[in-house]
Amino acid sequence: MSASRGRLIGRSSREVLAGLSGAYPRAMYRAVGFTDEELGRPLIGVVSSWSETNPGSYGNKELAQYVKAGIYEAGGTPVEFHTIAICDAIAQGRGMNYVLPSRELVAAEIELMVGAQAFDGLVLISSCDKSPAGMLMAAARINIPAIFLPAGPMLPGRFAGRDWVMSDIKEAMGELAVGTITPAEFDQIEHETCSTYGVCAMMGTGNTMSSVIEALGLSLPGTATSPAASARHRRQAKETGIQIMRLLQQDLRPRDILTQEAFENAIRFVLATGGSSNAYLHLPAVAKEAGVELPLELFDRLSRETPTLTKFKPASQWNLRDFDEAGGVQAVLKELEKLLHLGVKTVTGRTLGENLRGVTVKRPEVIRSLDQPLAPEGGLAALKGNLAPRGAIVKQSAVDPKMWRHRGPARVFDSEEEVRDFLLGGKARPGDVLVIRYEGPRGGPGMREMSIPAALLVGMGLGDTVAMVTDGRYSGATRGPCIGHVSPEAAEGGPIAIVQDGDMIEIDIPARRLELLLPPEEIQRRLALWRPPERKVEGFLGWYARSVEAADRGAVVK
Repeated sequence: MSASRGRLIGRSSREVLAGLSGAYPRAMYRAVGFTDEELGRPLIGVVSSWSETNPGSYGNKELAQYVKAGIYEAGGTPVEFHTIAICDAIAQGRGMNYVLPSRELVAAEIELMVGAQAFDGLVLISSCDKSPAGMLMAAARINIPAIFLPAGPMLPGRFAGRDWVMSDIKEAMGELAVGTITPAEFDQIEHETCSTYGVCAMMGTGNTMSSVIEALGLSLPGTATSPAASARHRRQAKETGIQIMRLLQQDLRPRDILTQEAFENAIRFVLATGGSSNAYLHLPAVAKEAGVELPLELFDRLSRETPTLTKFKPASQWNLRDFDEAGGVQAVLKELEKLLHLGVKTVTGRTLGENLRGVTVKRPEVIRSLDQPLAPEGGLAALKGNLAPRGAIVKQSAVDPKMWRHRGPARVFDSEEEVRDFLLGGKARPGDVLVIRYEGPRGGPGMREMSIPAALLVGMGLGDTVAMVTDGRYSGATRGPCIGHVSPEAAEGGPIAIVQDGDMIEIDIPARRLELLLPPEEIQRRLALWRPPERKVEGFLGWYARSVEAADRGAVVK
């Protein structure tokens, strides 16, 4: 068996627990309640991103118990442990520096546990937003039989005659700031929108990556969209525990599933659903662990070939409950069937094509057909030009068509806080292009998302007249003319570092262009004079800033 085919990290339970040398670890396991009979079965690590800090991870500890019941039923012994579970919503502002780096830590935590302990397989219960990507990276890196159980979305809040999700709170902040809603209305939105635990019921990064896991074939069909608090999701958890034992018998491993063709299928899914722009960061990072390259050009080629079949809040009225009722991930894949690689393997033990037999779209108003799409191209677009020589990303499905082409003067900010104060001060003017820099993977450090400024922009009624450009990133739930991931970033000396107030910037999404309208010699003159700002960053973030690759390379650590 080749190294790429077999286990890459750690040892099997038999290697660790058998014989005289196994007495010490056997004694340790007995001390926490495991019996001799249990230690004679395959040991399955059940790892969840769990904490009491946020609704996306809160239900995972309970889900793990159902997974463990399934493992016991199928003849294995489950061993539970946890990873960190950071919430983007709570981390808004300076705490956001830690969110993207947490992806690398989640992957490392799982690698270290598997390397040091003795597991024969893994069940990975992800939450949001970076834990799905970190767990995917770990599964590919370790390459023992593994299956995922996404946490599942929360149910939307229901009041005032409509459904509400987390992105509505952010936009309501802008509405309150300009007086279009009252403090009492805002208070109701804040108190009643998040009605259950689970991943926020919009197509943000959390649900995008949960759906990507299912689209890749690494979780059982239907698990990405069934509500976190539902009985169905508990049954799926038990079925997931049973299925890991079948994968162990079949010796089916993550790298058997994570092929070039499977990644292309997942990219098409993201494009067809207007998924999070953060997928452009996470999928290349996961692919790299699996020995697959996903260049920016591939994303853009697939986007031009893949129609948008559905969109979700905040880009439409539909939320994740609507998506689940319409048939979820499998229904979208069914509509995309002609464009997909149907022979790829999945954790069901069947191919994708076999999984899709008999699948139908249950709500065609939510998921459109391939011949009657919402738009002829996918939801994400990769832009290039002298302002972003190595590329930038925009969620074009969430941009008002009036802003697909835009030219305006730059208003330059060196941090998220500066642009947030600018917007709340009512200083933005129609036509402006707000440039936020030194927020990339290295410069932030940690590539903060400009989620609140973007929501303020829309909530204040400027989403069809003012654009944003940043070397940081946006929430998966962002809408409006918001261009992120500009590379090279300012901290690397990219052209975004030398933009000045009043410089004209041209955005042309259909042509995939992002241009600073200055003569080449003036750009070169400014770059020659540029010096990086002095910033002292210590601790984990200091290490991260020194080690991280650029956004166009997945922001992985070297």
